[in-house]
Amino acid sequence: MLHHEISGKGEENLVLLHGFMENSEIWKFLEPHLSKKFKIIKIDLPGHGKSKNFAEIHSMEMMAKEVERVISFLNLEKTHLLGHSMGGYVSLAFAELFPEKLKSLTLFFSTFFADDEDKKEQRRKSFRVIKDAFVHYVNVGIPNLFNPNDKDFLEGKINFAKDIALSTDNSGVLAAVKGMIERTDKLEILKNLDAKILVLCGKHDSAVKTEKTIKNLPDKTNLKSYVLDCGHMGQLEKPEICAAIINTELLHHLPKHFIF
Repeated sequence: MLHHEISGKGEENLVLLHGFMENSEIWKFLEPHLSKKFKIIKIDLPGHGKSKNFAEIHSMEMMAKEVERVISFLNLEKTHLLGHSMGGYVSLAFAELFPEKLKSLTLFFSTFFADDEDKKEQRRKSFRVIKDAFVHYVNVGIPNLFNPNDKDFLEGKINFAKDIALSTDNSGVLAAVKGMIERTDKLEILKNLDAKILVLCGKHDSAVKTEKTIKNLPDKTNLKSYVLDCGHMGQLEKPEICAAIINTELLHHLPKHFIF
């Protein structure tokens, strides 16, 4: 079973799924600002953190099934599910497989789009670098996920993200990359999902096409979207603002679209 940690005694279950080359530690700066009404369940996805590798390819569907095993083991009823980046892709696969178990779905600096051919080719080219020069891969890639205008201010958190990435077994990293290449477009899942949908994006996100994602979101009363003045790592760049949106939106209500 996937490694997981539980904090808080709230009545609302909030499951947090980290992104690529991350683990449950990535929520360190966000978690203190989340409402005490939440019981927080942080899960290490396959091949990341303290969770073992499962296969040569970790598909989003396979990872979603492993997340569901944890949720069932903990006897959780409907949950709020929040996924950052790759964790968002896993959350969408979960919504496709187990929609009845969701109270809400939050795409946290993530997207419902599948990789286009250029992105797939970029991922394929990374295989060798991950195998043979993983430290270089991390040191070059991680800083690019942050708002370039704030890199000096964010140096400590960039190094924090690097340390987490470097602690990830590169075989788990490879399995995740291969799984992300295979993932399919999930727009229809968002269109048909009855649970509340929350989308947080970064204006300076180099990993997710924010404008395209926001523009193509379905027009639904149960969907809210927010664009923040940050890069891809909102939980590190803007933890207080992200938590305020999550607390207010999942527990209360805000206008349909909002820009911070």
